[in-house]
Amino acid sequence: MERRDSAQEATATAGHALDRRAELSEFLRSRRARLKPEDVGLPQFGRRRRVPGLRREELAQLAGVSVAYYTRLEQGNGRNVSAEVLDAIARALRLSDAEHAHLTHLAKPKSHKKKPAGRQQQVRVALRQLLDTMDGVPAYVVGRRAEILAWNRMAAALFGDWAELPAAERNWARLTFLRPEYRELFVDWEQKAIDIVCALRMDAGCHPDDSKLSALVGELSVKSEEFRRLWATHDVKEKNHGVKRLHHPLVGDLSLQFESFKLTDDSEQSLVTYHAEPGSPSADSLRLLASWGTDAIRAVPSS
Repeated sequence: MERRDSAQEATATAGHALDRRAELSEFLRSRRARLKPEDVGLPQFGRRRRVPGLRREELAQLAGVSVAYYTRLEQGNGRNVSAEVLDAIARALRLSDAEHAHLTHLAKPKSHKKKPAGRQQQVRVALRQLLDTMDGVPAYVVGRRAEILAWNRMAAALFGDWAELPAAERNWARLTFLRPEYRELFVDWEQKAIDIVCALRMDAGCHPDDSKLSALVGELSVKSEEFRRLWATHDVKEKNHGVKRLHHPLVGDLSLQFESFKLTDDSEQSLVTYHAEPGSPSADSLRLLASWGTDAIRAVPSS
């Protein structure tokens, strides 16, 4: 059961920093709710339980902490919590590595040097040049808040001419949830949407004071019921490689492998590339897109 109405959360986050204590509380509740006693080797007494998943006292027992201590943490009070206790709670909750990192960021936030308000993320000139040399490989650089910062000609041919969009609209979250053409482009649109929301959740854990991110979450929560539903799950994960199936308006169905590489000099930016299995129909389709050049870019709707 959700503790806060999603519409209320949208109003609360729009234009304001995210409430780190509330985020910590909701995350722990959601992870506890998904576990059943039998999942962690505890006996199931009785048929009816007042709360979904594990009780607080059961989780505290598994983590080896007092119920009062865990209750304070689940109420958002992570002050002075040790890394050892967080590790124990993460093990008890069966958290993934990404979820464990997210819990740590929420409970023990690192101090970040404040950047000037409105400062734009910058992509190094050499990296832009590298993108341009990748003739047959769709590639782009994505930064915080799912912002698309730079891309090459093949990415434009595959995903649309982002240069035609205002800078604020070059954002994977806005494109995915607010533009119908991207629902048609991604065969498994739901999975793409989940991946975007999970990435934004991790971003929020690292930067709860980011007012631009809060404004983005508020906007999407107001405009998209699907975003509200997925945001309320508090799911987090990192997906650095995999397969994306696309239905392109010119070349039809494509099955492409993607790889995401965090930049060593700026972990908030990632280089994302797409390629097809050699000799496959998708590889032929990519070559066809490359041969069409700007004609292919114009054919993909971007607005």
